[in-house]
Amino acid sequence: MLRLCLATQNRHKVTELRALLMACAPELENQLELLSLSDLAVVDEVVEDGATFSANAQIKARAAALATGLWALADDSGLQVDALGGAPGVLSARYAGEPRSDARNLSAVLAAVAAVPAEGRGASFHCSLCLCGPLAVAADTYLSEGSVSGSLLTVASGQDGFGYDPIFVPTDAELHAAGLPLTLLGQSFAMLSLAQKNQLSHRTRAVRAMLPNLIALVEQQNA
Repeated sequence: MLRLCLATQNRHKVTELRALLMACAPELENQLELLSLSDLAVVDEVVEDGATFSANAQIKARAAALATGLWALADDSGLQVDALGGAPGVLSARYAGEPRSDARNLSAVLAAVAAVPAEGRGASFHCSLCLCGPLAVAADTYLSEGSVSGSLLTVASGQDGFGYDPIFVPTDAELHAAGLPLTLLGQSFAMLSLAQKNQLSHRTRAVRAMLPNLIALVEQQNA
């Protein structure tokens, strides 16, 4: 069985990544042991100073791989708001400053777009994944991307999800493409069930794009 480190201390991301990997590739369930940094008692002290989601994902994956001696999978994701020139972007987790707070970040974004009319509240979620080998060399480093388009509500709505989920509504076209029912039109990510959100989320799309690399890695391990 291949041991794979999920390079995050964020329990929400660990839960989502585990669910997504097993949902997208159930054949890996008995061939892949998923361990978070917390499971491995690794302190996350990485400085995420990359200019892009992809750069930050690589920083985290390489640090986790070197610290654990395992293959590592890192996620860097966030919200990009059209009216804010793409902000909060790579600063999504700390948009309202330190200490990091989902509630304060969400309130800060709502305040920043308070005067923006409905037609100008376009936004997207983006996710970059990096899979990195134990030696953190370029030949064993793989990247994938995923995004989903939507718009921002004026007030938070929904009890599930995390981060900016309560104010992000996917477009009708995104729901249709994911095969979700029209009854979900206008509902925020935080109003969707985890299964529904996982059908169209940015993280889902990045995981699906990464799967061929993971499957090849498991097959190589079993050869």
